[in-house]
Amino acid sequence: MNRPLLVIFTAIVLDAVGIGLIFPILPSLLQDVTHTTNVAPYIGTMTALYAVMQFIFAPVLGALSDRIGRRPVLLISLAGAAVNYLVLAFASSLWMLFLGRAIAGLTSANIAVAMAYLTDISTPDQRARRFGLFNAMFGIGFIIGPVLGGVLGDHWLRLPFIAAAVLNGCNLLLALFILPESRTPTREKLDLGALNPLRPLRWVFSLKGVTPYIFLFFIFSATGEAYGTCWALWGSDTFHWNGLWIGLSLGAFGICQTLAQAFLPGPAVKLLGERAAILTGVAGVCVALTVMALATEGWMVFAIMPIFALGGIGVPALQSLATRQVDDAAQGQFQGVLASTVSLASIIAPLAFSSAYFLVRQEWPGAIWLSVVLVYAMSVPLVLGLRLKTAEA
Repeated sequence: MNRPLLVIFTAIVLDAVGIGLIFPILPSLLQDVTHTTNVAPYIGTMTALYAVMQFIFAPVLGALSDRIGRRPVLLISLAGAAVNYLVLAFASSLWMLFLGRAIAGLTSANIAVAMAYLTDISTPDQRARRFGLFNAMFGIGFIIGPVLGGVLGDHWLRLPFIAAAVLNGCNLLLALFILPESRTPTREKLDLGALNPLRPLRWVFSLKGVTPYIFLFFIFSATGEAYGTCWALWGSDTFHWNGLWIGLSLGAFGICQTLAQAFLPGPAVKLLGERAAILTGVAGVCVALTVMALATEGWMVFAIMPIFALGGIGVPALQSLATRQVDDAAQGQFQGVLASTVSLASIIAPLAFSSAYFLVRQEWPGAIWLSVVLVYAMSVPLVLGLRLKTAEA
């Protein structure tokens, strides 16, 4: 593995560990700050605020990375993430928590820019496999992060945030001293019109055959928000899990996701083709979510994880197909638009899922996962309608 690839994968692992650290203890932190037990609306609002800032700034930073290079934009985003976790670590009031998430959302271009970086250094036939490895590296971080966060949070509620700040600081140093630039910057003047977050969306919708991919990224991103919003609350309400068990369940999810995304996307695409690989991933996730909705014992959640992980084979195939729709010179802008699409889903979905969980919490907390299945179902007609010949051309 070449050095840039190794560095970018290592940086993603550290980034994911930092993110995963806070998931098991965020509900407890909000309870400590707000002095209320029903914190689902606060979690949804915090997640939506992060997404609003990301929606506004990710396309701008993605386009900026095309002009001044991937590396400086990545450094800015990593520094912002470290500041965010420090703010969260010492927040004593709700407004400080919201401020920290706003800072993180503003500088959260690291994933979009890292994807553009990976596109720069990969040939078209390498991208599906490398996108799978990229997602697998993120999965490794989610194996370590939630478990570590649960353990640290049981000792001191603020400790996971300090650990996340340190990890992001290490990530920043790694990129600063080792990561080379992946492309020659264009040095073109940035059009101030790019500050309009809807303008890049108009640009990408003008490209032939791209619209279904944008909607698919929106749907898959919306469903993913349900886990960050509801998993810890559901585990506590249904199985009375503490921070450690919530972390272990998320860690088990990360292990299965990592193995699936590291080894299955390439062979699955060769064996099934892109369309069938995406549909197989959707089917696996829907089966697992249905079991989770009906689960009465915690071990059932761990048992269903291998089927849950099948969802990991579809997204890399979709990512690979999507990158073929745009010229290499515009990959940073395109990845910024995809990040904006993810952010738009992340604005709407947490508010929707947290509201839905508030309604079903008393009677049947597991019903929240059936609502996720319904959202996944909307992706099937879009996948069936993808113009794969156009993508290959």
